[in-house]
Amino acid sequence: MDKKENIQINVFEHYGENCLQDRNPLDNDLKYLGDRKPKGFVEIYETLPDGSKKILGKPNLVVYDGREWIAQRIFNTINSNVTSSPGDFIAWFGLGDGGTPAGDPLNPTAPSATDTGLNNDIMINASDSTNADYRLTPTVGYYKQPLESVEFEQDINNSNQYLICKTTIIVGADNGNGYNGNGYNLSEAGLFAAPSSAGGETGPFTLYARITFPSIVKTSSRILTFIWYVYV
Repeated sequence: MDKKENIQINVFEHYGENCLQDRNPLDNDLKYLGDRKPKGFVEIYETLPDGSKKILGKPNLVVYDGREWIAQRIFNTINSNVTSSPGDFIAWFGLGDGGTPAGDPLNPTAPSATDTGLNNDIMINASDSTNADYRLTPTVGYYKQPLESVEFEQDINNSNQYLICKTTIIVGADNGNGYNGNGYNLSEAGLFAAPSSAGGETGPFTLYARITFPSIVKTSSRILTFIWYVYV
């Protein structure tokens, strides 16, 4: 029997300096705007046979589609110019193998704010109906899986207020291995908002945030755990 490997991937998402700052620029000095792109950071942990952990950090990004959805959600008002809805919520997770250039699996291409999905999403599971986004092509099966849990944590840098949402996704032995079980070279992942979290959900799915990382070969002998921290 193949020995199971457990990999834990921690994803941290937060906003850049002055991203949400309000100010009346009476002096017409706009330098205070700074870098307004939502920024994030991904930490990847792999449990090795000796119990140690291998750590790698990479940035992630909240994309424009996700920010447009947030604006609707905050005000409970429909924006007819976008496909998302104020009633949608983050409920799904997707994986892909298009996060690195061809022939260079260790050099991720950074996400772009204009991303509307993963570069090349992969089939998560062929038949488990607790998953979502069922497709007939290019590979028959479900392309998104539900979140395992969401917990609220205190932010020690902001008066211990509950501003951190800890999302856990476990990509088990049966998920993300390809139709024939040969596995994928995973290199990207995303959180998606949708109208419901019910199995078989058909969308529309709105990409909230995307990460890219050096390729990880996923087979049935490996279990991946993604810990995705969303800061509000």
